[in-house]
Amino acid sequence: MTAPRTGAAMARTGIIDAHHHVWDLSVRDQDWITGPELAPIRRDFTLDDLAPDARAAGVAATVLVQTVTVAGETPEFLALAERSELVAAVVGWTDLTRPDVAETLAVLRQLPCGRHLVGIRHQVQGEPDPEWLLRPDVSRGLTTLAEAGLVYDLVVLPHQLPGCVKAAAAHPELTFVLDHLGKPPIASGELEPWRSHVRALADLPNTFCKLSGLVTEADRATWTVGALRPYADTVLDAFGPGRVMFGSDWPVCTLVATYAQVLEAAVELVGGLDEDVFARTARRVYLSRVGARNSRT
Repeated sequence: MTAPRTGAAMARTGIIDAHHHVWDLSVRDQDWITGPELAPIRRDFTLDDLAPDARAAGVAATVLVQTVTVAGETPEFLALAERSELVAAVVGWTDLTRPDVAETLAVLRQLPCGRHLVGIRHQVQGEPDPEWLLRPDVSRGLTTLAEAGLVYDLVVLPHQLPGCVKAAAAHPELTFVLDHLGKPPIASGELEPWRSHVRALADLPNTFCKLSGLVTEADRATWTVGALRPYADTVLDAFGPGRVMFGSDWPVCTLVATYAQVLEAAVELVGGLDEDVFARTARRVYLSRVGARNSRT
């Protein structure tokens, strides 16, 4: 599928996919890929696998996002971005609770490929404390991210959203990006209290949201665009297109749909190839933070 164009600016710049992953199981295990439901993605997924589908869909640049809480993954992803004509930016991982987090970030950014580091993400969804983000050591780490000019990606479950609201309010100088709409219960069709929490988060001007991960939160056997629509409409109304960005969540999305199908569903949900959702927001939040030596973006 070649996505339709809806304006000269989009035709010039192309789509930005603000959220995808890669992994090589011979380099590092992905210990979260367990059980029969995830078995189809328990194999290697490389940029060479992604590139044909992304290019065919009109994608000009992507943001590569961390998958595991292992320090070695981030410099590997930065090196991939340096060699890639597709990956423009990396959201990596580092332990925000360490007192030397500022030094760790400085080391990463001083690497020859370090200019691609634009943000940090932690698997908050796996933390038993729903207010993990409010811990003093984590809060100190978030302050350090803001001082470094980096973004913080939120991968959380719905019951953790109130903690996200408090954290974003406590750190107005830090840009927070909600991944996968906060993983709403699409399969069950429930909207509350997820909807109210998302609206509270969107009330804070330093927050953004990725239109990503929807198909795998729906009923995987029978998902439809109609089932996704109430959740997409919620974030588009709450944040506005200028604070929403498209993400494929490839290759996790392949459990349910092809890359082209995910993009097609997003275009239908948004009502067209909106320049903000499909390029401008990601460029402002992520690609604008890539170091000046990167001439590809």
